[in-house]
Amino acid sequence: MRYPISIQTFATIRNGNYVYVDKTDLVYRLAQEHVCFLSRPRRFGKSLLISTLDAYFSGRRELFRGLKMEALEDKWDVYPVFRIDFAKGCFDLAGELEKVLEEYVSSWETIYGKCDIYTTLSSRFQYVLEQAAARTGHQAVILIDEYDKPLLDVLEEDLENVNRSILKDFYATFKAADASLRFVLLTGVTKFSQITVFSGFNQPNDISMDSRYDAICGITEDELYSVFGEVISEMASKLNYTVETMKAELKKQYDGYHFSNALLDVYNPFSIINAFNKMDIDNYWYKSGTPTYLVKLLEGHHVNMQKLTSRPYESQYFVDYRADAENPLAMLYQSGYLTIKGYDRHYREYTLDYPNVEVRKGFVALMAEANKCCS
Repeated sequence: MRYPISIQTFATIRNGNYVYVDKTDLVYRLAQEHVCFLSRPRRFGKSLLISTLDAYFSGRRELFRGLKMEALEDKWDVYPVFRIDFAKGCFDLAGELEKVLEEYVSSWETIYGKCDIYTTLSSRFQYVLEQAAARTGHQAVILIDEYDKPLLDVLEEDLENVNRSILKDFYATFKAADASLRFVLLTGVTKFSQITVFSGFNQPNDISMDSRYDAICGITEDELYSVFGEVISEMASKLNYTVETMKAELKKQYDGYHFSNALLDVYNPFSIINAFNKMDIDNYWYKSGTPTYLVKLLEGHHVNMQKLTSRPYESQYFVDYRADAENPLAMLYQSGYLTIKGYDRHYREYTLDYPNVEVRKGFVALMAEANKCCS
């Protein structure tokens, strides 16, 4: 079995015969929406989701042979796809965000044309979208990966307000060009509230806590056992465990994420495929890097996790971004250090806690890093 370590391109996975947990029925369902936002922790497969949607809307039917999508789609129309990947940029310098957006818009203008009367990035982008729809006969698709990185790179700095204003203006294009749009998806770690970057257009449908999409990123227990059952047995043999003990160890270490009140168990996909690739239990997720923005937010502060997890919360207290070191609940939840552990349907309140052992150890490392930075 070939594991797609650090591979986030759907075509590469399919053409390279890498193992793929089939999410294409959920991708098809998502593609019937209009303007959406999805928040998930880092290393959870957001970029692969974007790539899969790109392949679908580009009509690449051959990549979906043998997958659930094949039975769901029969038309395979080809849409003009506009994809922006902010994950590759570093936005802590003035002018860098405008430069990146300029490069994207200019490249699209070479394909769909440029009109000199439009001079701002947003107006030029709107013109490109309208031209793409007119020339191809199909509405445009916009896929934005890590939409929040230009803000997280400069969190609590003067440049944050500048970058927020630029993004707000650019995203306002979605409202102005709505008639030319078939589908829009923005992904990221953090949901900035409606008074910031999303306020320039009609609010996207936030599917982050929509139970229909709980499993669109990550690996469910059913998927784990059906796709990786043989590998689990091999790993158990290597580590001198029974199969049931091996399953329990994997669950304790990597399971425990819940993204809605349905409480569907979701395993960290990055850690799982690394564990199977190396045939060993380790802390792969937090060893892959500590979020700089979270370290900066928590510098010099002691977070009492026991206090944070000892009381229930309504969803608004942890869903929307709040850069508050004194109350870092939302940032810890959105970054994956906390997850939903219980839901009281009568009071509509949630309890939160660490997802698993790996994350608990990762939080200790996070706090050590934050304290080191200020010492």
